[in-house]
Amino acid sequence: MQSTHHQALETKHATLDRRIHAETQRPLPDATILADLKKQKLRLKEEMSSL
Repeated sequence: MQSTHHQALETKHATLDRRIHAETQRPLPDATILADLKKQKLRLKEEMSSL
């Protein structure tokens, strides 16, 4: 059974994934924004794996 905290992290991870996808679909994706979003997503993934 997953904890509420783990579910919240998964929700945030999915949201970041959608934001990354949306940014890459723009005519001129912002590399700085993409790098920041990817770092956030990686931190969440690492936190989820440590639970």
